Amino acid sequence: MEDSESYERGMASAVAALSAGLPVVFPTDTVYGLGVAVGMAKSPEVLYDIKRRDHGKPVAWLVGTPDALSLYGKAVPEFAHILARTFWPGPLTLIVKAGLNVPEPFQSQSGTIALRMPDNALALRLIERVGFPLATTSANISGQKPPRVFGELDPALLREVTVALRDDTEKSGVASTVLDCTGDHPAMVREGGISIADIQALG
Repeated sequence: MEDSESYERGMASAVAALSAGLPVVFPTDTVYGLGVAVGMAKSPEVLYDIKRRDHGKPVAWLVGTPDALSLYGKAVPEFAHILARTFWPGPLTLIVKAGLNVPEPFQSQSGTIALRMPDNALALRLIERVGFPLATTSANISGQKPPRVFGELDPALLREVTVALRDDTEKSGVASTVLDCTGDHPAMVREGGISIADIQALG
């Protein structure tokens, strides 16, 4: 009972922080993430500041359902929808042309957005409770190893957030595979948790 109450208190605190536009640390299926709620934060700038990373590098969104491709993408090809239905939730990030629902500060310079549905129950519940995608990057200072367990989080980074959620599962530590879906065929940007062979097997 106490664990359940503690979980609910943590979740409520995280939702409140995200709804106020503040960054939160939370678990995903690959590593621990650092994110802000897209509908509440004006831009992802605070994530760059906390990570001490060069500004301007696009930050992927974590979404709650495959339908997010249609909601936030524009002219999304059918093969991207097939990929999402096949591999989501999971370690596959799809880059699509950004739709009207994507605020300009969150778009890449070429007008795209990267979307992924994580295979982590806590992360998905957080997205559902907040009601918006979470613009998310790995929860580590730039140049450091992304944390697979809560104990690997840098205390300096934790001091920059008001809420840090944890779960008991060790993350894979393997980055998601990134596919560019803005052309006629998917183009591999980064091979990660899903192999080229897995994707080619779809035909």
